[in-house]
Amino acid sequence: MDIKALVSQMTLEEKAGLCSGLDSWHTKPVERLGVPSVMVSDGPHGLRKQDQKGDHLGINDSIKAVCMPAACATAASFDRELLGKLGERIGASCQHEEVAVVLGPAVNIKRSPLCGRNFEYFSEDPYLAGELSAAYINGVQSKDVGTSIKHFAANNQEHRRMSSSSNADERTLREIYLAPFETAVKKAQPWTVMCSYNRINGTYASENPWLLTEVLRGEWGFEGYVMSDWGAVSDRVAGVAAGLDLEMPSSGGVNDKKIVEAVRAGKLDEAVVDRACERILAINYRYLENAKPETPWDQEADHELSAQMAAECMVLLKNDGVLPLSKSDDIAFIGEFAEKPRFQGGGSSHINSFKTTSALDAAGELRVTYARGYDAAGDCATDEMIAEAVAAAKAAKAAVVFAGLPDSYESEGYDRTHMALPACQNRLIEAVAAANPNTVVVLHNGSPVEMPWLDQVKGVLEAYLGGQAAGLAAVRLLFGDANPCGHLPETFPKKLADNPSYLFYGGEGDEVDYREGVFVGYRYYDKKEMDVLFPFGYGLSYTTFACSNLRLSAEKITDRDTLTVTVTVKNTGSRAGKAVVQLYVGDKKSTVKRPVRELKGFEKVALAPGESRDVTFTLDKRAFAYWNAALHDWHVESGEFTVEAGQSSRDIEASATVTVESTVQPPHRYTLDSIFMDIMDDPRAMAALQPVLEGINSMFGAGGGGESEVAKAAISEEMALAMLRYMPLRAVISFGGGAVSPEQLEGLLRLING
Repeated sequence: MDIKALVSQMTLEEKAGLCSGLDSWHTKPVERLGVPSVMVSDGPHGLRKQDQKGDHLGINDSIKAVCMPAACATAASFDRELLGKLGERIGASCQHEEVAVVLGPAVNIKRSPLCGRNFEYFSEDPYLAGELSAAYINGVQSKDVGTSIKHFAANNQEHRRMSSSSNADERTLREIYLAPFETAVKKAQPWTVMCSYNRINGTYASENPWLLTEVLRGEWGFEGYVMSDWGAVSDRVAGVAAGLDLEMPSSGGVNDKKIVEAVRAGKLDEAVVDRACERILAINYRYLENAKPETPWDQEADHELSAQMAAECMVLLKNDGVLPLSKSDDIAFIGEFAEKPRFQGGGSSHINSFKTTSALDAAGELRVTYARGYDAAGDCATDEMIAEAVAAAKAAKAAVVFAGLPDSYESEGYDRTHMALPACQNRLIEAVAAANPNTVVVLHNGSPVEMPWLDQVKGVLEAYLGGQAAGLAAVRLLFGDANPCGHLPETFPKKLADNPSYLFYGGEGDEVDYREGVFVGYRYYDKKEMDVLFPFGYGLSYTTFACSNLRLSAEKITDRDTLTVTVTVKNTGSRAGKAVVQLYVGDKKSTVKRPVRELKGFEKVALAPGESRDVTFTLDKRAFAYWNAALHDWHVESGEFTVEAGQSSRDIEASATVTVESTVQPPHRYTLDSIFMDIMDDPRAMAALQPVLEGINSMFGAGGGGESEVAKAAISEEMALAMLRYMPLRAVISFGGGAVSPEQLEGLLRLING
């Protein structure tokens, strides 16, 4: 298809019309030229296809589909292969249902546990989020179906999401909030990108040329088209000029008319509109020319796959010898979620599941009794419910409480106001734990929760929102048919106030300041050496693993080289399992504030009892770099870096040190207001300053040798040197007694800058 030739035949009105939706889910056709429309549909963990009467938030029913584990769960897999397989199944369902683009994945950073949409997001860590999203995208697009990575960018809260401004410095944006999008674009080339509702430093994402054109296309090489989130357009003409190609949903022709008027008034170049049309049609025809509606969609097989994936994602947080349970024992299942599991979040990603398997269903012929325990919809537990649960617990060898956040607690559209479970559920857990010492809690939630009862129970299994077969996966793990291997993609703080964004999250009015900077999640907790409930990367198994013998391919490299890291991981337990080896890098001494360690590699490894295997990672410049705002680029400072391997950010088992030499010298321009310390810490400038430094020292009484004992007592050599280091160059005139003229000082400054 010659897209340029096709666009050249369109009228201006037809081109403007192509830049907005036909309805909620379809692009506009150009019937005169035989250009068809295509359908996009919500995802990303299942197909939420609606007909033409559909609505964005899902008030009208969508087709029956398979709800796979949500991103909060799949991120805990730390498994690129699993995300790729998930993408393939989503892509196949889209082909079967004639959907051209699935709206996902969502890779926004989990800045705070309060974000109502955290269940759709992967992680607090940009490396993990970027790697997993790239694997998912490659999986979907291998089926000739597009993805729309979202929400670009810095969409980290639901509160006032359509009007608020996410205010962050360039380094924070680059290192944390843009990084997962960058990885996905460079490694997977999503067909489309969905811009977010919010403003970024005052400019709406939908009309931000720096974001949509300079960074996304110019720097990262994005080749597809940018669509708006539904209703995210503020100024449509400014959006087209900035690089927003497709407005969704339809504006009823209002914004199409504005585009036409702007072109005819000379305020918008028609070539910009042509380019937007070309981008949209190139993607549409990529699907149309490879459409395969005959693709089979075996929902029963996908249901079983969903159960397998959920078992790979659930995280065993605590096990004081109570798990796995014995199938010959009497076990009490307590809590409404055992019968009616909460396995997905609310809003645009809500799937109309063709079936669900609860834990009670999955228990089948096992010796399991059930007590409801609480009413999730009513958010209450009567005395009778508690009493029934306690009686069931007392009669059993072990009690499993299925708890978590009800639908009303976390959803698209609003944020949580606290990090607590419903009070009735906490009360239930404490009552059951008092009645049975072998109490286990299974949690269904999309984001961290406080656990005031943690010391009272013997086991905790974090199920997250595990999809429609989550109950089946939980039972397999509880009774040992599967071995837990999930690890936390986010830190669980002890309380909400510990979170680094606590004072600033939500903002004031429409201004949201990201004052914690790059210190998000474990980057903050580890830097502060703060106690947490469970650290980033944490997860237990029914076996044990050990990382050792970390080797580097070189002891010294430049920032242009790559470093190969090899570490040995061993299954030191008695049953087969999967280890998640995590690789962290930290700058031992930096001139800028940096985290203690940052995730730069991970691999999931299946090992038999006693088996060892070498795991290899490759680190390039980015593994050691930070974003230098003066250079507007990634920069590595010369020095020593730690390379660490372990099973969480707090469980480091092997480490080594590598020296990295920078080949780039950031520009320094000194003025009369520059202080001596900065000049003296710059080897190049210090070399120029050295010949005159001794004379300058004597001016301030540092090492002159002629001071009286009284003077030495008043001004020590250490004090004089410290005073000198903090003084600006211009102070030489004030304190030098005329020994240095302004002209001499200017000459010295030219020498230093030269």
